[in-house]
Amino acid sequence: MIATFFNGQFSRRWFLRIGRYVGLFSLCLGLVVGCDGSQSETQIEPSGDRVSIGTTLSARTLDPADSYEIFPGILLYNMGDRLYTYAPGTTDLVPQLATELPSISDDGLTYIIPLRDDVTLHDGTPFTAEVMAFSIERFMENGGRPASLLASKIDSVASANGDLEIVLQQPFAAFPALLTFSGVTPVSPEVYEVGAGEFNPNTFVGSGPYKLASFSSDVIKLDVNEDYWGEQPANEGIDIQVFTSAVNLYNTFTSGGLDIAYQTLDPDQISQLEEDAPDNNWQVIEAGSTVVNYLSLNQKIAPFDDLNVRKAVASMIDRQLISDRAFKGQAEPLYSLIPKSFSVYEPVFEAAYGDGNFDEARTYLEAAGITEANPLAFEIWYPSASTPRQVAAQTIKQSVEQALPGLVNVTVSTAESATLWENVESGAYNSVLSNWYADYFDPENFVQPFLTCDEGSAETLCTVGSTQANGSFYYSDQANQLVAAQNAEQDPTQRDAIFSDLQQLMVDDVPYVPLWQTKDYVFTTADVSNVAIEPNQQFLLWQIDKNSGETASE
Repeated sequence: MIATFFNGQFSRRWFLRIGRYVGLFSLCLGLVVGCDGSQSETQIEPSGDRVSIGTTLSARTLDPADSYEIFPGILLYNMGDRLYTYAPGTTDLVPQLATELPSISDDGLTYIIPLRDDVTLHDGTPFTAEVMAFSIERFMENGGRPASLLASKIDSVASANGDLEIVLQQPFAAFPALLTFSGVTPVSPEVYEVGAGEFNPNTFVGSGPYKLASFSSDVIKLDVNEDYWGEQPANEGIDIQVFTSAVNLYNTFTSGGLDIAYQTLDPDQISQLEEDAPDNNWQVIEAGSTVVNYLSLNQKIAPFDDLNVRKAVASMIDRQLISDRAFKGQAEPLYSLIPKSFSVYEPVFEAAYGDGNFDEARTYLEAAGITEANPLAFEIWYPSASTPRQVAAQTIKQSVEQALPGLVNVTVSTAESATLWENVESGAYNSVLSNWYADYFDPENFVQPFLTCDEGSAETLCTVGSTQANGSFYYSDQANQLVAAQNAEQDPTQRDAIFSDLQQLMVDDVPYVPLWQTKDYVFTTADVSNVAIEPNQQFLLWQIDKNSGETASE
């Protein structure tokens, strides 16, 4: 499903986990206010009706065929259009460059998509089915990081009497949602080429409400596309400052150097900004997130080759304690790998195992032959750049060893991110503290990566496929069949029932233990309004209004 980054199918998402919550956390006491705010970055200045935004996220490339990180995805979402999108503030899928939802053949393989005829790209190229087919072919064939998202699904794409015809390799009910991915956007054939490795990292020529004005490692500027076919942005442009640390982002915003601070502030900084907001007339926008955090349990090696040991760990985890200590309440307990944003979410782990249920954990450990004379050696690995995961792992260690002294010994270990994720795929660790960023807003994206395997058996476990790449090595014929069944099911009610079965399978086999779901925060000054994080986790820059006299919406 994911293009190879290190050597594994899912390395991009594992790579993203390196940095999203990177920060100093409690390194500077006094909530970083007393830390040195000096910085070497080029500075932008708030200007007129242009909106200034600060972030610590970086953009490696703006080429849709190679971009597979969070921040460039946000930029592409605002500079480009897609065939389908979501109505603002909702999870309602609506046409954007398409004129209506696709017509799907009875076998679920052929999608016919009628297109708008009034769209022009940034360089004046008319948008047509041929342009869209070219862009999709390029996405698949150039070999960029996200290529397999479409290449593993699409058999062919072509113009058909002015409509777009896409033929899939096999039925995939989530395909319209996949077409909302930020990189599935038309680009100009006059600027881009089809060919392995043919990328344009420093430019973007598409069809959206903004044009790229300048792009560097520390400053990115977007100008309004005056010829945009749709609604014009509510502002005069966007100026983005990329900071090297959360400290610099925090201090620049609090000193009045930014209109908006977004991604990534530490929990202490967020708490202080929330506390100081009334006195400074700052707006605090809090939103849910689809980022799930979990423990991956390696079934190939002891101790998690024993189901009772996996069930014991599921019982002994205290999620609320983790949320309080590691995130100061800025995360919420999660009891399924499908996040709470979806109606099919069921708190199955809460019902089956509870939180900090140490009596039940003892029962499972006894069944596994674990005694004080033969204690459980439970090692938790995490990427060294992640301070919140460090606190989370230490919280698990302290609570478990205090409640089960002599019975469970928890070791917390860390490694540089690239080394760690390579070792995860080779099965070197018995458990890893991980998180997951979805590519598109559909519950399928939270079951297929965790439960399916391309090659393996109940005896060998997974040797090639998703669960091998994420370190659990889980293999289940039933899981493979259920995921395939929901892919082929077009009836929403029947599909929801399959997701219920899949969540129950997670509880029965415990290849993972879901832990927490993060929250997302944006801080703005008083003269900025209409700022919101969308349910699909996108940040719609064109909606932001400045100097309107209104308050920001939550």
